[in-house]
Amino acid sequence: MKIFYSHFLASVGAAIIASIAPPASADSTLQFNRDIRPILSNNCFFCHGPDTKKRKGGLRLDTQEGLLATLESGQRAVVPGDPQASSLMARITTDDADDRMPPADHGKTLTSKEVERLAQWIADGALWEEHWSFQTISRPEIPAVTRADWIRNPIDNFVLARLESQGIAPSPNADRRTLVRRLYLDLTGLPPTIAEVNSFLADQDPAAYDHLVESLLASTEHAEHMTRYWLDAARYSDTNGYHIDNERYMWPWRDWVIKAFKDNKPFDEFTIEQLAGDLLPEATRDQKLASGFNRNHMINFEGGIIPEEYRIQYVMDRVDTTGT
Repeated sequence: MKIFYSHFLASVGAAIIASIAPPASADSTLQFNRDIRPILSNNCFFCHGPDTKKRKGGLRLDTQEGLLATLESGQRAVVPGDPQASSLMARITTDDADDRMPPADHGKTLTSKEVERLAQWIADGALWEEHWSFQTISRPEIPAVTRADWIRNPIDNFVLARLESQGIAPSPNADRRTLVRRLYLDLTGLPPTIAEVNSFLADQDPAAYDHLVESLLASTEHAEHMTRYWLDAARYSDTNGYHIDNERYMWPWRDWVIKAFKDNKPFDEFTIEQLAGDLLPEATRDQKLASGFNRNHMINFEGGIIPEEYRIQYVMDRVDTTGT
């Protein structure tokens, strides 16, 4: 692998790197997490990522230290501000099939746009970002906009700023009948009844819309609408799935989930109680019920099955579902 990296710059001319490096006037708004990390993750992390057993050449691209490190060959994969000196660029642009990255047998190929983005990112200083889940949450600066009269709350600034950057004008306000229909579909998944539409149309209170939003957010229908996404992920069913697909009684767990959404249960409690509610100290009846999450998998009562085979099937299903 020392030889592997010693060919980084020798295998490609500086002219190639210069041709893909962006001019000084190019857009420099690339973000590592949004624009660069996906390229490296999809194409490079398998051989140059966190798995020490699969990592090749001593090169690690999933950490800032690894990206900027000097390799045993003396080369550096990324030299901030200098794509021509960055061996990463040499390896992804070389015409030498033996040196080209990703290798042909890897089944991945960088697009020209991805190569250009990497070159621009390096030219702009190769700024690194921690994964979003490890970043401290901070309040962003509210962007300035041209049509200040359109703004009703700070969120509008972000929407309008993006529209203006694309040369798009905001759509006109929806009429009240359309608005109430959209609201019901968004918050309950169901259209409003004629009576509900007429009630909203007749309400002349300036805060009528706000009141309706609060009412729907507090409704059981809203909780059921939110719950169905979790039920899908948790593979909820009232039948066992195999053979004659006979019934089972899982609806009490479903009702627990609906109530959790309606009560706005904190997400850490929501997940802990479902994964291990029965193992909590002095677990309540509801906490034990919550752990029914683990029994949503298909269950086979067919005669002649091999118990150990299906025990493994159940374990695999639980692991996969918990990971999902």
